[in-house]
Amino acid sequence: MIFSKTEYLSRLSKVKNVMDEKNMDIIILTDPSNMNYLTGYDGWSFYVPQGVIVSLDKDEPIWFGRKQDSKGAMITTYLNHDNILGYPEHLIQAPPKHPYDFVADFIKENNWSNKNIGVEMDSYYYTAEIHNRLLTQCSNAKFKNAHLLVNWIRYVKSDTEIAYMKEGAKLVEAGMQTAFDEIKPGVRQSTVAGKIQNTLLGGNQEIGIGGEYGGLNIILASGKSASASHLTPTDKKFNNNEGTIIELGGVKHRYHCALSRTVYIGEPDKKLADTLKITNEGIERAIEATKPGATCHDVAIAFWEVLEKHGVEKESRAGYSIGLGYPPDWGEHTLSIRKNEMTVLEPNVTYHLMCGMWMDTWGLELSESIRVTQDGCELFCNFPRDLHIVK
Repeated sequence: MIFSKTEYLSRLSKVKNVMDEKNMDIIILTDPSNMNYLTGYDGWSFYVPQGVIVSLDKDEPIWFGRKQDSKGAMITTYLNHDNILGYPEHLIQAPPKHPYDFVADFIKENNWSNKNIGVEMDSYYYTAEIHNRLLTQCSNAKFKNAHLLVNWIRYVKSDTEIAYMKEGAKLVEAGMQTAFDEIKPGVRQSTVAGKIQNTLLGGNQEIGIGGEYGGLNIILASGKSASASHLTPTDKKFNNNEGTIIELGGVKHRYHCALSRTVYIGEPDKKLADTLKITNEGIERAIEATKPGATCHDVAIAFWEVLEKHGVEKESRAGYSIGLGYPPDWGEHTLSIRKNEMTVLEPNVTYHLMCGMWMDTWGLELSESIRVTQDGCELFCNFPRDLHIVK
């Protein structure tokens, strides 16, 4: 197992305490990150209905999913095999039948169909059809929104979680160095992206570890395309006198460390270079403001004061919680670095200070993954934030 059984049971206890406070008898978790957090389950099976049920009257969570994926649950989780339930194949993508017919029957068998049931209403993986099946087949139940219930329990990381993120940091540093080494005029973006991915997954001799697929794809865009925040590599070739934004994640045991940098081929555009220096100054002030007891608002003010002093505008938030993740993103959906966000920072809270500046016809990105410590903070990565210039 990736974590000790003691740590998994501690997490479960915290979840049950919150459930009790919110008057929820059971919760159905469909977010793969939350499933992993409570059981260790790790498989690329989130394209079909699956989940974890936590009940106040059960000692262990219950995993349910496609029967052919139940072996994966037996391999990756600490659960007793009696708590691993595989639904039959004839329910897969076969309307009007649906896997939640199986789940609803299980709820009834356990006398939960008239209980208070928490569901992750805004999870990517909790569909309208799933909700409709539960409402129809468990009509006497009272459904409550348990969205982000587990996410907030994940807010403060354990030392083991931090250790995995530090391994992710080694991978993402290596991946960014690959990007810096390989971006040249006339080379295809896709060629460079392939080499970056090879490093993120395979590592190198220096770091001696390998990684995993990320919750977010490689973000890499050049020229005017760099003015958009989430474009991915194509077979377009790098050109002289263009900037390129790069956002990468190193992943170890599903724990992410993200890093963004900007490259320019040729003599740098003055406006881009000046804005990057201003952004970097704002990042430094935000880092200084990151400490236990500070709010996300405090960090945001420190960052935006620098931008406003220089007349630079940024509408989007400047950061978000990061750690355990599955596609389509690596954010944990708790804190955000923006004004009037009063979430309080605590030791071992981790976030991605993501300072992308996407203008009308160009863009730049600088970011750091940060851990709050007992008396301040530390950066996971040690990688220059200067504009990387390719001659």
